[in-house]
Amino acid sequence: MFLDLAVVAIATLAPLAARPALAADSEVALAIKDHRFAPDELKVPAHTKIKLIITNQDATPEEFESYELKREKLIPANSKGILFVGPLAPGRYEFFGEFNQKTARGVIVAE
Repeated sequence: MFLDLAVVAIATLAPLAARPALAADSEVALAIKDHRFAPDELKVPAHTKIKLIITNQDATPEEFESYELKREKLIPANSKGILFVGPLAPGRYEFFGEFNQKTARGVIVAE
């Protein structure tokens, strides 16, 4: 009986061990400083889920907003926020700071 269970376990788990490991989400850093995004253009791989780590270095909050990405995230002053986007088709995806729309602007370019 023990041998039968061992054979079933090996048969069940072997295909999982043979699969290549899934790549972790790509991490991309974005800063907010002086009411601007830095960098203001992010190049990311297409068809990949992106973990966007946003660091607000300003003394005031900012809201990351993108209609094209269908995302928004409030980042309090002097803190970090994490936002997942994608997988993205190749193209340009604009974003902006809700509270400083004239200066806080940027784009994600999926290639």
